[in-house]
Amino acid sequence: MTNTIRTYKDMQEEKKRLQELLVIQKQLIREDIEEIKESLKPVQSALSFAGKLVTRDRGNFILNAGANRIINLVLKNTILARAGWFAKLVVPFLAKNYSSHLISENKGALLSKLFSWIGKKNANGHVKTHTSDN
Repeated sequence: MTNTIRTYKDMQEEKKRLQELLVIQKQLIREDIEEIKESLKPVQSALSFAGKLVTRDRGNFILNAGANRIINLVLKNTILARAGWFAKLVVPFLAKNYSSHLISENKGALLSKLFSWIGKKNANGHVKTHTSDN
């Protein structure tokens, strides 16, 4: 405020000026918050990845059980066969946790791929479709 308020008109002008200033300040705060969110995205991504490593998604029991068997076979029994007990314990644990989240995120695509492998195939190698020719 540069001038003193002497009249009602002065007061209304000052009120209008302050309201405009408030709108500008609010917009600046919104922009600052968006910048902070953008700068924290790498941290959020890292925390999300770490969270997936230490927690398990238990939503898809059958798919997770299959993935766990494969992880045990590949990691524990082959890749980490000569590793110490700590690596044999921790690495499969982390891999199973992370794979459970990957399975949960891609369940539809994984199930369709699985059923395409299991489905009956004709001589050309294509999945048979059920059509009624009667």
